Amino acid sequence: MTDHYFTAEPGSAHQPREIKVILRGKVFRLTTDAGVFSRDRLDLGTKILVESLDLAGVRAPLDLGCGYGPIGLAIARELPAVQVYMSDLNRRATELTAENAVLNGITNVVIKQGDGLAPWRDLYKTGFRFDLVAINPPLRAGKETVLRLFTEAWDFLAPAGQLWTVIRTSQGAKTYLRELQRIFPAAETAAIKSGYRVLRARRG
Repeated sequence: MTDHYFTAEPGSAHQPREIKVILRGKVFRLTTDAGVFSRDRLDLGTKILVESLDLAGVRAPLDLGCGYGPIGLAIARELPAVQVYMSDLNRRATELTAENAVLNGITNVVIKQGDGLAPWRDLYKTGFRFDLVAINPPLRAGKETVLRLFTEAWDFLAPAGQLWTVIRTSQGAKTYLRELQRIFPAAETAAIKSGYRVLRARRG
């Protein structure tokens, strides 16, 4: 049976490969593997989300569900003075993210494995809050899981923090926008491209 990428410990035999991608004008070499999301090529939704992010003034970003790292590593390269936080339920994904940070000479990242915002609870207890959470949500895991992640992000965001996500229009982007408008004081469609919608929700 093929592993679902939204699992803590993939059992698939390793099949590592390297892909080359351009994100925010920079070239990245990324190692992928079986048992992680979009192993054969960079997911188009992920690329659209990365390219749409407004990083002006961002000082504490989280790549939630980082996979093998494209979103967080792109942010880290653009903001070298900023610590970028990255986490994923999938242990193989976080191991790949760590490898890809080294492969691309990126050191300003903190990578943890765990479900949702759980890896950052100790940080939260110190009063720390993220000012940006970026997530390409695990739609195959179901709406309940996706909405739980959105709600957890709300809890961990600073008062002026923002959640950015990307969803295909055909996979319920408009419905998820309404859900974000229920969770957050404000949410909007920030971009529409190639059948995807980038949604931005503001905590305050």
